[in-house]
Amino acid sequence: MTSNLNPAFGYTVVYVRDVAKSVAFYASAFGYNVRHLDNSHRWAELDSGTTTIAFMPLHQRETDDLTGEVHLPDSKGERNPVEICFDYADVDAAYKHAVANGAVPVSTPEVKNWGQKVGYVRDIDGIVVRLGSYVKEPTKTSS
Repeated sequence: MTSNLNPAFGYTVVYVRDVAKSVAFYASAFGYNVRHLDNSHRWAELDSGTTTIAFMPLHQRETDDLTGEVHLPDSKGERNPVEICFDYADVDAAYKHAVANGAVPVSTPEVKNWGQKVGYVRDIDGIVVRLGSYVKEPTKTSS
């Protein structure tokens, strides 16, 4: 019996305090274009290739009772169980740009033992964002 399952990774949803502020922050700090910000400011998307990065408010009356409430870490010694990772050709420049545009520095870029150059920042909601060099160079698509 063969399976008809062939999923595509469609979305990563980031729960934030203020959708409009967060999507504007990601656009300025990490270089993304805003694809969509709905009029209610309860949903936004970044232009991020084949997988969409979406933003929603921390509390949603539509889903809190169904899936549970989202909780942010209580202190700087805690972090969310998910890390957002962006790859860049020039990690040092990306790190400096992110910090200059409001990201909180965590760790300056350094080459890790697996060969990737990685730096860490936090976004305006305290979410850890890893800025790394390409592990595998992206393939060019024909237009």
